[in-house]
Amino acid sequence: MDVKDPRMKILTAVKYVGATILAIGTLIFLVGFFGSVSMPLTPIGIGTVVGAVFIFIMGAFFVSTEEMLEKIYEMK
Repeated sequence: MDVKDPRMKILTAVKYVGATILAIGTLIFLVGFFGSVSMPLTPIGIGTVVGAVFIFIMGAFFVSTEEMLEKIYEMK
C-alpha cells in the first residue's frame, strides 16, 4: 500500500484518534478508580475506553471491507 492511498490515510487517522481517546479514557478511569472523591468518573472512563476500541475496530473493518470489495470487482 502506498502512503498516499486513501485507505492508509483512514487507517492512520483511526489509529491516532483511537489511541488518543484510549489514553484519555484510561486516565479518566484511573482518576475515578483511585481518586476518593470522583467515583462517577470510573464508569465514564470504562465507557470511553470501550468507545475507543469500538472506533478502532469499526475503522479497521471499514478499510478491510473496502479492500475486499475492490479485489472482488477486479476479478470480474
